[in-house]
Formats: sequence, C-alpha cells, structure tokens
Amino acid sequence: MKNLVEVAVMTLCLSPMVQAATPKVIYGDDNRIFAEDSNNETYKKWAASTAVQILAKDIEVLKEGESYRVNPGKLQDSFANVCADEDFSQVANAGNCSGFLVGEDLLVTAGHCMASQEACDNAKWAFNYQNDVISASDNVLEAKEVYSCKTIINQELNSFSKNDFALIQLDRKVEGREPLKVRTQGKVELGTELVVIGHPSGLPTIIADGAWVRSNDHDFFFKANTDTFGGNSGSAVFNAETGVVEGILVRGEKDYEYDAAAGCNRPKLCENDECRGEDITRITVIPELAPGMTPEAPAPSPVQMYQVWVQSVTAQQLYYLWYMQQSTTEIATMMAEQTLVQTYQVWVSTLDAQTLYVLWYTNIYLAN
Repeated sequence: MKNLVEVAVMTLCLSPMVQAATPKVIYGDDNRIFAEDSNNETYKKWAASTAVQILAKDIEVLKEGESYRVNPGKLQDSFANVCADEDFSQVANAGNCSGFLVGEDLLVTAGHCMASQEACDNAKWAFNYQNDVISASDNVLEAKEVYSCKTIINQELNSFSKNDFALIQLDRKVEGREPLKVRTQGKVELGTELVVIGHPSGLPTIIADGAWVRSNDHDFFFKANTDTFGGNSGSAVFNAETGVVEGILVRGEKDYEYDAAAGCNRPKLCENDECRGEDITRITVIPELAPGMTPEAPAPSPVQMYQVWVQSVTAQQLYYLWYMQQSTTEIATMMAEQTLVQTYQVWVSTLDAQTLYVLWYTNIYLAN
C-alpha cells in the first residue's frame, strides 16, 4: 500500500502552503561581507542592533553570568555542505534565524522562526555575533550580549496571505544598542535600493547591499533581489537611502546547487532580474509598530484550504473519507467477507489528487 505521504506529495507542486523554511540565493554579484569589514559606518551602526537566534543545542553557559560558548562548527561541515573553496565555508555558523531590535526589549523576527512559546523558550538571541569577535574569543560571547525570549507579543504565519512575522519581548532591556527606525506609513517604492543585515546560513553578521525592490504589488510582502540564504529569515531589510526598516526577510529561492564533480554545494547564482526573488514581509503589517496599517487578509479559496489540509491529513482521516463513500450494503458485504481493510488498501494505492480533492470538497468543505 502506498504510504499516505506519497498521496500528499502528489499535490505539493500546487500548494501555496507555508514556505517558511524556503531558502535564498545570490543575485548578480555576491555582495555579502562581514559587518566589521564594511566601510560604511551607517551600515555598521544598523548591524549593531541586529541579533542572531541560536538554538539551545548550539549554545551553553561557559561561566554563569559572564560568558557563553557557541557551537564552533563550520559552514562546510554543516547541513549546507558548502564546497571548501567557497567564501565563508570555513566560518562558524551557529545561527538559526535573524532578528532586530525595535524597542528597549522588543525584537522582530520571522513568524516561522518563533512559531510557539516552546520555540521562544528554547533559543537565545545574541547581539555582537560577529566574525572578528567569535574568532578572537574561540566562539565565546559575553553574557551581557545574550538574551532569552520572555514572551511572544504577536506572531503570524499565514498560509494564505503569506504574512510572516513575530514580535517578541526579551528577558531584559538591551543595553548599549539603539532600536531601529521602522516604516509606519505607506509602503516602499518599486526600485528602492535595499540593504539586508542578518545571518545567512547561520554565519556571523553579514551585510549585503546592492539590492532593490523588484515587485511591490502584494499587500503583505514585496520581492527583492537580496543576496540572502536560510538563516537570513528574520533579517532587517533597510531602505538604503532613508535608513528605515522596510521589511523582514522571510522566503526566497533555493540556497545551493550540488556540484557533482566536487561532491559539495555551491550558492545558486541568478541574474538580478531572474529567479523567483526574495520575499520580504512589510514591517507595516505589525500593528504594534504601525497601528492601522495591517491589511485585511483575503479569505482563502477552497483550493487553498484543501492544499493546507492535504499536507496534514492523517491515515485515519483518509480512511474515514473513503468509508463515507461506501453504501451500507457495500460495507456490510465487505465486513462479511472480511475484505473491508483490504479493499481500502487497494483503493488508496491508486488514489490520485483529483479524487482526493473531490472527497475533501464533498465531505469536509461542503459539510462545514
């Protein structure tokens, strides 16, 4: 019998379901540089107010109240399996997501990076996670730079509107760092030059400029050609001219492509106007930061509702749908012949996406 997962896979190519972990890519020239290597003092100031999310498994108390040690693993040896001759391959990458300061103890990140209180409790947020700092200290961070998530103030991860953000409160006020200025009215213009600061593939703070707004017609996000990767989720995306935060990096193109000859991965390369572009949640969708600016989310269509449902459907639910299609006489006959389960197994092994959609629409959607 085919596993139920196979049934779900048949519909994934059509699904608009959460692309929360969708990675990112390089557009045109690779504009990524370590924050400390930037010649732009303004960018460095912005970078000081950004933070990295480090999961509990990758950070430990070295000396209570004084210091933490973070995972020293390198990008080449991580899940990314980046080729040794690629930039940043020999750099530590303990980060999971990115975030930025918007109040004395308030931090913004991507909604998929902070989807529950459990996620809030099981990670730290560190400022000053820069390559020069961790290289000189053997991957040690001062305790004063490391914060815990106290509570999630607001969080959205909407499969239909694509809204994706989280506003959290840290366990104490952040000292010595200024909250970033964010847009509170209107929206960024098409073609606006952008700078993104965060932690691509979990690396120390990276600044990437030279990008611009490519598409600007969606209520909840805009698209740009930022050089960003998984780990950049939650990164602040700045208006290069005004310095205000325009949005939060949340989704994008595939990160890496496999180099069969070398047996490792290399960053995917796209021209500036090619590939899908990177999705950036508008900062104005967060009501606590921009009151009255949150757009109304569109009602999901039946197809969208189905596509969400099918990715979480259980074998028991599928069996129920099939069972409801059988007549009382057919059920009685199959039970008498002890073929009820066998008949179902034959049916599910040949199930196609169209049949499953009709079953869902008839028995679940219309029933509600």
